[in-house]
Amino acid sequence: MRILIVEDNKRLAVSLRDILKNLRYEADISLDGTEGYEQIMTGLYDGVILDVMLPGMDGLTLLREARKRGCRTPVLMLTAKSETEDKVAGLEGGADYYLTKPFDKEELAAALKAILRRGGEMIPDVLSFGDISLDQSSYCLEKGGKSIRLGKKEFEVMRILMHYKGNIVPKETLLLKIWGNDGEAVDNNVEIYISFLRKKLNFLKASAGIATARHVGYYLEERREGDEEK
Repeated sequence: MRILIVEDNKRLAVSLRDILKNLRYEADISLDGTEGYEQIMTGLYDGVILDVMLPGMDGLTLLREARKRGCRTPVLMLTAKSETEDKVAGLEGGADYYLTKPFDKEELAAALKAILRRGGEMIPDVLSFGDISLDQSSYCLEKGGKSIRLGKKEFEVMRILMHYKGNIVPKETLLLKIWGNDGEAVDNNVEIYISFLRKKLNFLKASAGIATARHVGYYLEERREGDEEK
């Protein structure tokens, strides 16, 4: 999962990014409210950690505007303002959780996990499609009693494909959600990891496979015996 940190204190923002990476989240940083708003509205992120006091656009205004335009991305507000009225303003503005500075790393981790499960849209620990399952805590892809551990990027590709439940995932969506806007990714990055995953599905002798929607993207499908990868 990819999280956006909108925080103008660069040292704190980098510390938050390090914490998130230890929790196996990818994270990007925005030091400005206006830029943060534009990034949130891309739909790239699974969650946002948002400061209140920001240059360009304050966090409450940013959040209200994003919600007004239909953004449903879970938001954790992280701020030094701890008065009850400040918390109420944040929650009424559309925040899913309000955490005050200084914060405990364990509480941050629990709060982030909570907002990613917001609105009753529970994110299960194990995702399933056809005869395969993906354990999100161990990064293991399983079929029956057989399992294989995935690398981080492999896991993210498979997680997104499973989330789409057999619908087509555009290649651009995979590139943005997994590699972000840091310029490291090229088109064949996705193709390489799709190839890795196909080999692991074959190793598991799974009937579920990854099909290609030519010039569009990829999707999971149930294959019959003898079918070849598309």
